[in-house]
Amino acid sequence: MKVFVTGGNGFIGQVVVKTLIEHGHEVLALAHSDHSAQQLTQAGATPIKGSLDDLDSLSTAAKSSDGVIHLAFTNDFNHYDEAVAKDMAAIKALGDALANTDKPLVNTSGTLMAVGMGRTATEQDHMAHPVGRAASEALALSYAQQGVRASVVRLAPTVHDVQRQGFGSILAQMAVNQGKIGYVGDGTNVWPSVHRNDAAQLFVAALENGEAGATYNAVAEEGVPVKTIVETIGNTLRVPVEHFDEETAKAYFGWFEPTVVGSNPISSTWTQKVLDWHPREKGLLDDLKTCLSNPTNVAALQQPRN
Repeated sequence: MKVFVTGGNGFIGQVVVKTLIEHGHEVLALAHSDHSAQQLTQAGATPIKGSLDDLDSLSTAAKSSDGVIHLAFTNDFNHYDEAVAKDMAAIKALGDALANTDKPLVNTSGTLMAVGMGRTATEQDHMAHPVGRAASEALALSYAQQGVRASVVRLAPTVHDVQRQGFGSILAQMAVNQGKIGYVGDGTNVWPSVHRNDAAQLFVAALENGEAGATYNAVAEEGVPVKTIVETIGNTLRVPVEHFDEETAKAYFGWFEPTVVGSNPISSTWTQKVLDWHPREKGLLDDLKTCLSNPTNVAALQQPRN
């Protein structure tokens, strides 16, 4: 297949491009700069100059392809509504281009779109009134009714390898810069995780064999207790691990406090069954330990996160 990929230079996108090529696919990838285009060329992909704002380029590339994997997202959480609006415009351009072709469109979402269920969520759980990226998810899936083999891959918030661990890296940076770390309540609230290599395999599986209208959960570990994550970070960095009361937690974590106290247990049992996808990489805690045992990585955390 000729596959158009957005976000092909990203943390997950790089592995998706590599995996697609290993599966024998030809890859066209959106490139927002000359440097990005050079990296994609070196990876074996054909760069398509443009950005998420360039809807005509997205449409043209999608029409010339046999399928699309949409990974790109503007991670500007200071202007989140604008980022979501841009994402939805891109999804519409891609979906309209593929309408009535039965070609696959794999969109990216997150497991946090199925939070607050009061139980372990599944692929069948969706927000009753979707907002934010849940609205993007719903828009993408709506194209299943317009002749597109549209599906969604929900990423765990702690996509990881030995260099980056998603939410875990945010906590680690706070620990490095504040000289301690803590948890709230009993710390049994959980975050799911997945290694980026396993996530990339799932995107390709959804492209090749996904069902129209399906949601797939990129989750290897259904729920790692936040207290365990905090203790792993504290012990590896050799900083104190404390129990924070509500006031201390808000002062320490700031904007991240609601996430630290939240819980997102979610299953990928159905995903693994229907797509024969089985995560094989190391878990979150192993990668956290490896990352934070490297002085160079710890020194990098002393710099503000972009």
